[in-house]
Amino acid sequence: MQGTVSEFDPHDRSGAVLLDDGERVPFGGAAFVAGGLRLVRLGQRVRLEKDGNGVVVRVTIPTLP
Repeated sequence: MQGTVSEFDPHDRSGAVLLDDGERVPFGGAAFVAGGLRLVRLGQRVRLEKDGNGVVVRVTIPTLP
């Protein structure tokens, strides 16, 4: 799923994304690190990957196919 970064704390690397339907989805620092990112900015588009329990496990930048 994709959304727009609405919150980001560079110290613990946690934040939240707003999906296109307005739902707020938080992510932890571990999910940010798992995506290999260094930094994101507010308003940036990102892709979220969730595990079977619905927990965000990876945050990445969407790319074109």
